[in-house]
Amino acid sequence: MADPGYPAKNRDEIVARAQAAFLGLALGDALGATTEFLLPGEIRFRHKVHNKIIGGGWLNLKAGQVTDDTEMSLCIARAIDETGGWDRVRIMELFAEWLKGRPVDVGATCRRSISRYIIKGEIGKEYSDQDAGNGAAMRMAPVALFSLGDEDLLREQAVDQARLTHHNKLSDAACITIGRLVQQAILGADRPALHSIVRQLYSECPKFQCKRYRGGASAYVVETLQTVFHYFFGTAHFEECLVGVVNQGGDADTTGAIAGMIAGAFYGMDSLPKKWLKKLDPMVRKEIEVLAERLVEFSPLGKQF
Repeated sequence: MADPGYPAKNRDEIVARAQAAFLGLALGDALGATTEFLLPGEIRFRHKVHNKIIGGGWLNLKAGQVTDDTEMSLCIARAIDETGGWDRVRIMELFAEWLKGRPVDVGATCRRSISRYIIKGEIGKEYSDQDAGNGAAMRMAPVALFSLGDEDLLREQAVDQARLTHHNKLSDAACITIGRLVQQAILGADRPALHSIVRQLYSECPKFQCKRYRGGASAYVVETLQTVFHYFFGTAHFEECLVGVVNQGGDADTTGAIAGMIAGAFYGMDSLPKKWLKKLDPMVRKEIEVLAERLVEFSPLGKQF
């Protein structure tokens, strides 16, 4: 199903928005890592408003250093670039190499699944009520770019990558929705069109809906998306969205990463604060820019250019 429903933009603009989505993930990750696990009151006490990439946080990061959100996304992107296609075995191999390298941070659910692959060679897992975390949702940028132009392929690959570590209907639904939002934003969807995608999620999975945002920003994927949607649809530009998200604390690197990929795709490259891009690890920035373009080239839409 290669009909995105919006007038196709030129190749350069699509690539730029794809790069903005992937870079937005990394910027949200680096910005949010400082406030991860803090309460909003604690953030106000320490920073007033946290709006600079300064590192620190519970992981004591360097300014511009990223965490598992970006690193696992890069593993997926590298696997696609190496093979020229979708290879879940290669993705797991790169996850395993990453985990063996003692990353600065890794979620418990991801660690268990990757460790089982390392020890037993098992890929994927049985359904679990305990897998409703956001550890698969945070990795959706490369999936959305690689399947750009084919929503059926997006749904298939979103679920496939999710179940490498998380097998839960809420995780599946979140991954699909994030991927659709990123793709349609890249292709030029306006805010009401994006909101219709969210309303479809609410219809299919009512747990995600909240009449009044209560401020929860935990790793539970429902709270994660409630925070992301509240700030994405309630703000006017990229920086305002991400600052709002990460100042909620909680799992701020991941809420920041997910908000960043959606907002980056929607607002575009020029919206990314230059002060943040300058702080971002330059090797990470360069690799993301290269891989984002490569993923678009591999995508069903990219092959039409």
